[in-house]
Amino acid sequence: MIELAVTAAIAFAVTIDPIGVGAMFAGLTRSADGPHRRHMAVKGAAIATAILLVFAVGGELLMGLLGISFAALRIAGGILLLLLAIDMVFARPSGIRTVTEPESAEAGHRDDISVFPLAIPLIAGPGAITSTLLLMGKAEGDLRHQAVVLGVLVAVLLATLLVLLFASAVSRLFGVTGINVLNRVLGVLLSALACQFVLDGVAESGVIAG
Repeated sequence: MIELAVTAAIAFAVTIDPIGVGAMFAGLTRSADGPHRRHMAVKGAAIATAILLVFAVGGELLMGLLGISFAALRIAGGILLLLLAIDMVFARPSGIRTVTEPESAEAGHRDDISVFPLAIPLIAGPGAITSTLLLMGKAEGDLRHQAVVLGVLVAVLLATLLVLLFASAVSRLFGVTGINVLNRVLGVLLSALACQFVLDGVAESGVIAG
């Protein structure tokens, strides 16, 4: 159970990336006043939480309807997370958990960025959704293990909200270099975790012995 909690903490901390999201939020809301910025932070975090919890609770049903096995999800999800990890190690912007330049330009003209791009894709992006599905699948229906995954997810989302509320101060504290160094370290950990997901998926598929 402790191993699952640590795995979930690493996966969610990397794919949601509270520090990185906070830095981008600070940049996108530079011209907003304090109350409006706090309103967007709370609203965006709440919407992202609802989205991820829906995937956590209903992900297995959705996969069943689409005819997707957990083995296939582990392999595809592992590859997706590996691509994200590579971008993190090389400090490259990734569409998996950040917005593209056209999306950033569009967000710059919005008065309220709580839904887009804050909730989606900055917080509840493809990487976070994939991690949620993979980790809930790893729990294998055990209610205690599922509770651990959900608990860690909520804790990371609360940490994200806290960072958003103090985004300007956090951004100044870490700076671009500090954020890149942190991302590189987490990227190495995520790459190993992603490879493990792929190996687990291949073993579960029966292609090779586990």
